[in-house]
Amino acid sequence: MSFHTVFRYPSRLAGACLSATFLSLPALADFRPLDDASMAAVTGQAGVSIELETKLSIDRLTWTDEGSLSVNGLRLSGHNDTVLDNLKLTVDIAGEGEVLEHGFSEIARRANAGLLDTSNPDVADALAKYSVAGSFGKQFNSGDLVIHLGATDYGDPTSLDDYLKAVDFELAIDSITTSGTDGSTNLFSDINLQGYIGPTDLVIRNGGSSTRTLANGNIVSGSELQLDTHFEVTDGSLNWDAADVILLFNFAAVGIEGLQIHNRRGNDTLGHFGMAHATAKLSRGTGATSGKEGLSIHEVEFRADIDMPVFKVGGTSIGSVQFTDFVISDTTMMVYGH
Repeated sequence: MSFHTVFRYPSRLAGACLSATFLSLPALADFRPLDDASMAAVTGQAGVSIELETKLSIDRLTWTDEGSLSVNGLRLSGHNDTVLDNLKLTVDIAGEGEVLEHGFSEIARRANAGLLDTSNPDVADALAKYSVAGSFGKQFNSGDLVIHLGATDYGDPTSLDDYLKAVDFELAIDSITTSGTDGSTNLFSDINLQGYIGPTDLVIRNGGSSTRTLANGNIVSGSELQLDTHFEVTDGSLNWDAADVILLFNFAAVGIEGLQIHNRRGNDTLGHFGMAHATAKLSRGTGATSGKEGLSIHEVEFRADIDMPVFKVGGTSIGSVQFTDFVISDTTMMVYGH
């Protein structure tokens, strides 16, 4: 497993560190502690921004039980095996009612400044959804940890296309295999997905020791990890050798080329700017039926249109396949050992 990562910090912080390095000892002796009022005036004290460049590769990731499941030759990078860059993480611990960056709040900010045309339904929706108490984002509770993934440079502030294509990615996996005493079987192989990462948010809600009951009776912690992401796959290919996916599809000897995952058709495109959308919440939970404690994955939702222009069975194309308004919703899972 290998990593290549570069962290870049805001220039004002880097400059402050550099200046401090060259201060003489008499000058250092003049430093005085800041009181609360002085601290409140320090620029950049609220939250941390991290500009990130990275490239990830894992030769093999294996889960072993009686047999084993392996992900082989995994690589995450920019398009065409370049560095995954132009990423910016903002990390904040919210105060009570604080409005922080979330989702397409940058679009709302630009629309409010007159940089984007609000006759575009998606832009108008973002402006309505992310305008909160004179700020742009989402309101959080005291102690919530909020991590927002966006771009360092979005390009032309009047261009939606620049915004949506600011961060490109490529995910490649040689194979996913299962092995046992009788040998091994490929589930998937030669996976390669290229596309763009939209706004992505990770929120750890500070619910203390509180709990709540889901519609199915499962009891989950009020402190939970919330994931919300938009993305688009513009070109993908894979061999679907033999596998179940979400208990809906079980294919073998299937090859897919030119795969696209987006949200540009159908009845649920509003507010997604043509990108697929996924949300989920994760916390400690107790199953209503089994009584088992484990990891609760709940309020899962996925919305997309899926295009497979080349769909092969046994190496021969049988035509194209399209899904419009492909939606997974009302999904809850309780994961525990047995």
